[in-house]
Amino acid sequence: MIDVVRRPPDRPGATWRAGDAWLAGGTWLFSEPQPSVLRLVDLTGLGWPSLVTDANGLEIGATCTVRELHEFVPPPDWQAGPVLRTSCEAFLASFKVWNAATVGGNICMALPAGPMITLTVALDATYRLWAADGTERTIAAEDFVVGNHQSVLAPGEILRSIHIPADALHRRYTHRRFTLTKLGRSTIFMVGTTTGADLALTITAATTRPVVLRFGTPPDADTVQESIAVLPSEIWFADANGTPDHRRHLARHYAEEIRIELGGLR
Repeated sequence: MIDVVRRPPDRPGATWRAGDAWLAGGTWLFSEPQPSVLRLVDLTGLGWPSLVTDANGLEIGATCTVRELHEFVPPPDWQAGPVLRTSCEAFLASFKVWNAATVGGNICMALPAGPMITLTVALDATYRLWAADGTERTIAAEDFVVGNHQSVLAPGEILRSIHIPADALHRRYTHRRFTLTKLGRSTIFMVGTTTGADLALTITAATTRPVVLRFGTPPDADTVQESIAVLPSEIWFADANGTPDHRRHLARHYAEEIRIELGGLR
């Protein structure tokens, strides 16, 4: 039973203890019973900047809401800028959730269909993590989620911010997404990016963790298909939205579409 809501004045992890839960949007936390949670640590009053742009790229505060990110207008020279809004629109959520749910919360849930995970992995983001002992570390977004609802966060560790580098935001991109219903959870969400001399394919929702396939030069169709074929069978996710075989099929189909579109092939 929750008996305390704590609102720390600054760095929140110093007095973390077993039974604590970080509270930002709370859209999942309040959606079902949490018998192991004894105390909430409210992050919303810490005043972390939601969105900061500079020559190095985009810094997103972990407490930035989905609505704030959706309403953000990227600079016109960010060719990949539109994927920010596209990813927000991949949420299975009502407008109420949009107003409260946070970018950091979606990432830390570590669900296969988390669209903020798709976004940040596809754009080579890094995560700044704060530990309870006052130290911090930076980790590539690609390495954060290790399985369905599993991440590398240690007890008491918190996601402070997300940094998307400028060079990733200047890349050309395209995406493909499949759902069983128009506003349903993603069965697969793929993003391709390129500078013109390479190709990166990010596969999410279809897999238990993000998969990034990188090609140093524009690949041919066989090379892309082989890179998907050799992925281990256990990485493909199974739930009511799709079987592993269905998701693998979609990945191969969309990968070729993305390769052709970004490669300028006909």
